[in-house]
Amino acid sequence: MEEPILKSMQSEDESQGRLQVNVTANIGLIPIQNANITISYTGDPNNTLETLTTDSSGQTDVVSLDAPPLSYSQTPNSPMPYSEYTLSVTAPGYEPVTVSGVEVLPDVTALQNIEMVPTELEQGNDENITIPDHTLYGDYPPKIPEDEIKPIDESGEIVLSRVVIPEYIVVHDGVPTDAGAPNYYVRYTDYIKNVVSSEIYATWPESAIYANTLAIMSFTLNRVYTEWYRNKGYNFTITSSTAYDQKWIYGRNIYSNIDRLVDTIFANYLSRPGVRQPIFTSYCDGQNVTCNGLSQWGSKYLGDEGYTPIEIIRYYYGSDMYINTATAVSGVPSSWPGYNLGTGASGDKVLQIQQQLRRIAQNYPAIPTITADGIYGPRTADAVRTFQGIFNLPQTGIIDYPTWYKISEIYVGVSRIAEPG
Repeated sequence: MEEPILKSMQSEDESQGRLQVNVTANIGLIPIQNANITISYTGDPNNTLETLTTDSSGQTDVVSLDAPPLSYSQTPNSPMPYSEYTLSVTAPGYEPVTVSGVEVLPDVTALQNIEMVPTELEQGNDENITIPDHTLYGDYPPKIPEDEIKPIDESGEIVLSRVVIPEYIVVHDGVPTDAGAPNYYVRYTDYIKNVVSSEIYATWPESAIYANTLAIMSFTLNRVYTEWYRNKGYNFTITSSTAYDQKWIYGRNIYSNIDRLVDTIFANYLSRPGVRQPIFTSYCDGQNVTCNGLSQWGSKYLGDEGYTPIEIIRYYYGSDMYINTATAVSGVPSSWPGYNLGTGASGDKVLQIQQQLRRIAQNYPAIPTITADGIYGPRTADAVRTFQGIFNLPQTGIIDYPTWYKISEIYVGVSRIAEPG
């Protein structure tokens, strides 16, 4: 999104990162206008660095903030490669939210989503979120080894006949046996963006981020497809424990480049010939922990050397690994038509998108209201372009694959009375 960047009072020789805050109500995907956000260093919360206000889409301007040198995130065992900020968010009619430990890396834009609870639903219960250390910087337990292909009992048990992208992942925020740990319903794409932002650095080469994202998605979809935890009697899809699964952090920020990439490739996973299930793609940092799978730091170095995502994948998993695409996506009104929609297009698919944009515009008034006539004219292109700007997509005015599914996702979000949970 082309937003003005607000500069802090900093010297020219310091590295800079960027931050944008998005504030919505926790029910019905309602953007909150005129929310007030104060930003401070997490180590000095009483010294306000910036004060921001949200617009009609619930968004702040992009603010430029101090960050450590880029080199810190390019080599293992370096000093902390990100700055930690605390955000205090208030809005009339909503309970305050404080997020500590927001991770701002140099040269990339951190996106912090804030969900606020209406005061009448939860009197006097401020939410305080603390984001722990990144997995490549902090101390986390190593992954317990598992087979990459799981045995599936087909003797009368229900087995998924195809790979489906779920609408939600149920994340158990602890080890599997911790009955006291909460379960969170997380939209699948939001889950993947969170894990990628938690497991690797957004400053790495795009091909390395792409390869790691594929491994994370395939790992996740193997858990979904095999119903790994439900078959053990648990009521969740996956855990946030690095010993059993991969790191997901409640309330953490993501990054704009990871956000866009996941929106583009979210239906992909890794396959081997003759194997129906997504491959359980083990990975580790490759420095402090080694494993039979992808090395995160090694993938970064391969990306530096110009390896493509599939070349990185095959370097670690073998030459018979390939990228597959799920044929079904849950929770959307209808699937991607298989071609882009732009000015001059017409028909039922255009009509459907126009109807969805009209409903979304009720919550997001910056989007121009359009006539649902099935004809893709300049005003529809303007509405699409505005939508793309709000939701961090390239502002082309053309409905491509990521834009189609993002419109579907937001339409479903604004149409629902409440999310599951």
